[in-house]
Amino acid sequence: MEFNKIISVTGKPGLFEILSQTKTGVIVKSIIDGKRFPITATHNVSLLENIAIYTYEEEVPLAKVLKNIADKEDGKEAISHKESAKKLTSYFSEVLPGFDEERVYASNIKKIIQWYNTLANSDFDFSSLVEVATTEEEE
Repeated sequence: MEFNKIISVTGKPGLFEILSQTKTGVIVKSIIDGKRFPITATHNVSLLENIAIYTYEEEVPLAKVLKNIADKEDGKEAISHKESAKKLTSYFSEVLPGFDEERVYASNIKKIIQWYNTLANSDFDFSSLVEVATTEEEE
């Protein structure tokens, strides 16, 4: 599973892997249950590779944040995304010190941790994120 093929679809829970392209959209597979279905142009889709988190200095790619969580948790599942906002914010500040607390909401942190746990449960290779984060920094 490649990080640049993982997407989030608005209104659909979980993460999806892009399998192939069609004339009207893409065929995806749910990372949670493995079900395949088409995503059309009417769906709102976000490539995880294109998401960045605000810090006071710069925008940090999501790949780097996920890698930091993986390093902290040794590739295992992190805290539950259902924890209190205060607990999630405290945890996130350990993973990404200096994140912009006015622009990164508890709901964003909740989603990032939920995505991380989804990837961790599907045996995603977080070491591949080093290359993604390094490549983006060199550009």
